[in-house]
Amino acid sequence: MSLIIPANTLASGGFTVDNSCRFNSAGDDKMDRTIESPTLGTKFTFSTWIKKDLNGDYHHILTSSANPGNFDIIRFDNSDNLQVIFQGGGDTLTTDREFRDVAAWYNIVVAVDTTQGTAANRVKIYINGTQETSFSTETYPDQNLIVNYQVSGKTLRIGANTWDTSTGHEKLGGVICETVFIDGVAHAPTDFGEFDEDSGIWKPIDISGLTFGNNGFYLEYKQSGTGTNASGMGADTSGNDLNFAVNNFT
Repeated sequence: MSLIIPANTLASGGFTVDNSCRFNSAGDDKMDRTIESPTLGTKFTFSTWIKKDLNGDYHHILTSSANPGNFDIIRFDNSDNLQVIFQGGGDTLTTDREFRDVAAWYNIVVAVDTTQGTAANRVKIYINGTQETSFSTETYPDQNLIVNYQVSGKTLRIGANTWDTSTGHEKLGGVICETVFIDGVAHAPTDFGEFDEDSGIWKPIDISGLTFGNNGFYLEYKQSGTGTNASGMGADTSGNDLNFAVNNFT
């Protein structure tokens, strides 16, 4: 059974997530790195576990680009729906479902493959192992679109947008753990978690055996340093050594 035990540890039977990272929405907490040589610009999978600390506000989880007119973003909006946005809002999926339990961990998996002929197969969103299929806004990327998350030289950011961090509502507030980006493959949620056979609760599994691709990373938040290296909070443990710069954490 998945549960929260002291020190924000996510436990799950045979596999335990020992570390997490807290982002302060009132501050300017964020992690950055520059994208380098993606394997395949049309396919990726992003997975993270998150526990929000408040509702009715924006929580920017993953963003890319330095241009307010052409950004990609995964976030909770100010109505507590999950949004996946490409091309500055030209392509947007907004869930009908609202996520307002600030005591719960949510595992978000976004699997993208813009080569798919059927538009609805190009972006798939899963929350705690269940695919979201009901959307208030439902516009999919064009076929074969190269997403900003997979463009060399662009900024990849966790915790805020990439073009303006002056307004408080653009920040992530809460705790995240097991943050994973897979370059070149659109994975199923079962590659990141499973349903407990007794309780039916979605729980994490060991994902260290996955292949991450050139632009992929795995953040376990094991360290407490502020450097952009293996001793920093943004250390990449995928084997790619794509460490994130740590900014303004208190």
